[in-house]
Amino acid sequence: MSPAPRTAPPASRRVYDHVKGRLVDGSIEDGDLLSEGAVADAVGVSRTPVREAFLQLEAEGLLALYPKRGALVVPVSTREACELFAARLLVEADALRTVLSGPVDPALVAELRAILADQRRLAGAGDLVASAEADRRLHRAWVAASGNRVLLRFYDGLRDRQDRMTVAMMRRGGPRPDELLAEHEGIVDAVAAGDAERAAALIAAHLDAARAASIEG
Repeated sequence: MSPAPRTAPPASRRVYDHVKGRLVDGSIEDGDLLSEGAVADAVGVSRTPVREAFLQLEAEGLLALYPKRGALVVPVSTREACELFAARLLVEADALRTVLSGPVDPALVAELRAILADQRRLAGAGDLVASAEADRRLHRAWVAASGNRVLLRFYDGLRDRQDRMTVAMMRRGGPRPDELLAEHEGIVDAVAAGDAERAAALIAAHLDAARAASIEG
């Protein structure tokens, strides 16, 4: 029996993915004004799903809607960048301590090393957007491993807002991909060794360096 055909995602989801993808890869920049008509034409849909997608992106803090004008891409302020990294540190350090409060899970270590290898490959190929996505998967893996679904949803919201900053920071050339990979390797090695305090200290230094690079930009 042949498998059932895959159902296409709803029109509003296609618009959401299109706009968010361009926000992350930098082709839509802070301060740009998006037209409902232009986005509808680009995705091949009517304006109604564009409005629905814009509303969702506004709820995530990525757009500000202006009736009859369109949607403005909301810039990330220095203060917001600092607050985002501070919130991430609280979540990630707590998650690492929770994960390492018991025996080390070999499956988690294997997952982290596989993601790290993928990020190394993508960075070597110069694919900044995909490398940033691998960065997100790596950090998310230890938050998910803590088993706290409320914190995981909260964390996903933080990363949605930050992804644009990550790609922009990498496009500016700092910190270099090899530096990020070395920091990630240190954190994963600490997880593999079951050293919670070293893992938490390394994630604090890693996020502080990323925060400084974002603010400098």
